[in-house]
Amino acid sequence: MSDSAAIIKRLNRIEGQVRGVARMVEEDRYCIDILHQVQAIKSALSRAESEILKNHAHHCVAEAIKTGSAQAQQEKFSELVDLFEKTKR
Repeated sequence: MSDSAAIIKRLNRIEGQVRGVARMVEEDRYCIDILHQVQAIKSALSRAESEILKNHAHHCVAEAIKTGSAQAQQEKFSELVDLFEKTKR
C-alpha cells in the first residue's frame, strides 16, 4: 500500500470516528464517553499528521536537498519552521 493510500485509509477511519461522536451527541450519551472518543480522534489525527510530516521530509525535503538548490532548500526549511510555529499557538 502506498503512503498516500495508507494516509487516506487512516483519514477515512477518523471520519468514521467523528460521525460516531456526532451520533453519540445526538443520542445524548454520557459526556465522559464522548470526551474519550474525542481524545481518540485527536490522537488519531496527530498520528496522521506525523505520517504526512514524515512523507514531506522523505519526499519534498529530500528532493530539495538532492537538487542542490539553496532556494528550494530554504523554502522547505521555512515551510517547516512556519508549521512548527503554528503548532505553538
